[in-house]
Amino acid sequence: MLGLAIPSTARTPTLSATPPPPTQPLPYRDTATRAVLPPAQGFDVALFEAMAEQLVQGRRVPGMAMAIVQGGRILSARGYGVTDVARPEPVDAHTVFRLASLSKAFAGTMTGLLVNDGSLRWDSRVADFVPGFRLADDSYTRQVTVSDLLSHSVGLKAHNAYDRDIEANAEYYQVAQKLADAPMQCAPGQCYAYQNVAFSLVGDVVFAATGNFYEQEVQRRIFEPLGMRDASLGLPGIESSSRWARPHVRSRNGWVSIRPKPTYYRLPPAAGVNASASDMAQWLLAHTGHRPDVLPAPLLATLHAPVVSTPGELRSGWRRQRVNSAAYALGWRVFDYAGEEVVFHAGAVQGYRGLAAMLPGRDLGVAILWNSESSLPSGLLPTIIDQALGLPPQRWLDVDVDFGSDNLMVDREQAPSTPARGTSAARAAASPR
Repeated sequence: MLGLAIPSTARTPTLSATPPPPTQPLPYRDTATRAVLPPAQGFDVALFEAMAEQLVQGRRVPGMAMAIVQGGRILSARGYGVTDVARPEPVDAHTVFRLASLSKAFAGTMTGLLVNDGSLRWDSRVADFVPGFRLADDSYTRQVTVSDLLSHSVGLKAHNAYDRDIEANAEYYQVAQKLADAPMQCAPGQCYAYQNVAFSLVGDVVFAATGNFYEQEVQRRIFEPLGMRDASLGLPGIESSSRWARPHVRSRNGWVSIRPKPTYYRLPPAAGVNASASDMAQWLLAHTGHRPDVLPAPLLATLHAPVVSTPGELRSGWRRQRVNSAAYALGWRVFDYAGEEVVFHAGAVQGYRGLAAMLPGRDLGVAILWNSESSLPSGLLPTIIDQALGLPPQRWLDVDVDFGSDNLMVDREQAPSTPARGTSAARAAASPR
């Protein structure tokens, strides 16, 4: 079967105001004919860097990293604030953060590289590669494709099915077997429900198709060729980094640094990647089309093409005010942002938050990472996008943003009022928002 697999080579339209019906990935769009405009007059990277500096003043946010690329150039890749309020070291361009659900774009990209190789097809059946895979309906089990996993279109009724088991320290393979008992909402490919456990089955598909573990293939096929020298996967990866940002939770006295939770690291495709601002700059350059030697334009077009409508993404914060339509592609979200196509994802897990966005029509990419549970820096992204598009300014930095589906389950228990051993909140001068 693998010997007969070949990638698709048709073309795909860009995002329209009305998202397409649920389907397999749309074939390649023609990017060569699309006019790319520069950012609007007044686009000021120094201003955004100053905003980031302000966000870490007074420890409103312990630490941040931001990367901005445009036109194939890195305009900014810097760190702000500190890695740890207990033992503060400055965050720099090579300080590593946990990406949480931003990892899903790496899974889509890894799979796409195998499609390009002919090792997989987007419509390859998961059951052909993962014999133990089962859903409640046997006919649906046989229908689920690789693209269904990557677009959250397996057909499960519940969003984030069995995440509570992962949060309770269950092993991935034990939890994946429980998918056989999960209620179904629709046939595979016909409806959207965001998943972490089911999404991570793509790691098993990669192993079956290559004979190598998912983590090894991502390192070999993505991190190394793109020069993402600080990037890694898993808890050992971040803890062995030469400099990394500790996660922070709130206490009555300010921020408290803690050890990263291992739970969602057990789902490498959904939430396993760690990276720095320098790494994210290279990642954005590749996904804006400037590393065709690694990620060719036709593959990028397919990865960014909408697969299934996600109207729930229009409900809160800047999305409610700016986004006209929303869809999920293959590890990325796709928005109509005030008439402009934006390829986007958010990530949130205990002690970390992150956002990544690209504007293909402006050849612009932005990534913002921070090591706390504050949502305050979220407003920096729409601030940058608005200025790139020449839209009237809004005070987005005053608006807390709901991370929605991209927020991995975190403990809702009250943070400790006194620091745990080895941590400190004493240097946090102000209670974080």
